Amino acid sequence: MTTRRDLLKFSALAAAAATLPSFAFAEEKAKPVGRAKKPLDILILGGTGFTGPFQVNYALARGHKVTLFNRGKKPSPEWPGEVEQLFGDRNTGDLKSLQGRKWDVCIDNPTSLPFWVRDAGKVLAGNVGHYLFISTISVYADGSKPGIDENAPVAIYKGKDAMAETQESLRADIENLYGPLKALSEAEAHKQFGKRVTIVRPGYIVGPRDETDRFTYWPHRVAQGGEMLVPGDGADPVQIIDGRDLGEWMIRLAEAGTIGTFNAVGPKTPMTMDEMLRACQNATGGKPTYTHVTPEFLEAQKVGELPIWVSRKSGDYAGYGAVSNARAIKAGLTYRPLETTVTDLMAWFRSLPAERQAKLNAGISREKEAELLKAWHAQQGA
Repeated sequence: MTTRRDLLKFSALAAAAATLPSFAFAEEKAKPVGRAKKPLDILILGGTGFTGPFQVNYALARGHKVTLFNRGKKPSPEWPGEVEQLFGDRNTGDLKSLQGRKWDVCIDNPTSLPFWVRDAGKVLAGNVGHYLFISTISVYADGSKPGIDENAPVAIYKGKDAMAETQESLRADIENLYGPLKALSEAEAHKQFGKRVTIVRPGYIVGPRDETDRFTYWPHRVAQGGEMLVPGDGADPVQIIDGRDLGEWMIRLAEAGTIGTFNAVGPKTPMTMDEMLRACQNATGGKPTYTHVTPEFLEAQKVGELPIWVSRKSGDYAGYGAVSNARAIKAGLTYRPLETTVTDLMAWFRSLPAERQAKLNAGISREKEAELLKAWHAQQGA
């Protein structure tokens, strides 16, 4: 079941995606990208993780100049000679390479700590015209009800000193700190950069390069066929967004100078768990038979490894599959067909080493699934 911990606990895996070989998608080759009316000088903090490379690819195709700032731990082989690389470490406050420089736009991808925004503001405020920050729907104080929009109250930090929180303290108490620290990072962005701030709040980001396997588990399992355990009655809402749709939209927001706060969740119209699985089936050609089990059964069996899905009927996160995306759509967020996302995701996944494909980072094993199905059928027959 989805929790704030689940939204963050695979972040290191997602960041590692850029260390993998680049992979060309047929869709991207077939659809040329038009040039922007005005080229921008864009600074991306991070840029070599999951979403960042899609931002870079799209920005370059649109005719923009791109500079990356990060620790240089992950190579960026896709753009030799095309992208300027600056090095530093926001954990230690080493932002010297940013000093004395100006950019039209700054996109802040990896920040979960308020002091990262504060320190960036000390160097960049007045030197960037527009600051875009990737936040999360986990900032909301109450995730239990559907229809959460951008005006909903955000989580309150209850610790002693938010500016003293570190990556280590965050990992140690993700459930209680992730949302509040993201909310305070948003507030710090407004404090440092004034009115020219855009806050983007995604939920689950999926698609090629996703090393977390949270969504990948489902099309991978569908493709295998056979009897398949499905949580809930199939009508629970599910929201995901392709990392390319998110990354490209952020570049368009920068081009338009759009400010404000937006929930970046998809698809455009509501999608149920069964509809998501049917899209996976259409894309992969798998022919499973679905066995729906109740949330109560899963809870009794102490199953906590089924990603993306959350029951709409109860729980602190029951609204996570039905967050409002109306404002983002009005601001130009568009979505690839889910079948396209699944097709490209699985093509990328199957390009990985065999040992990597053999062990997913999320979901349940086939052995565990078989045990659960046996217990479910026994219970139903009792």
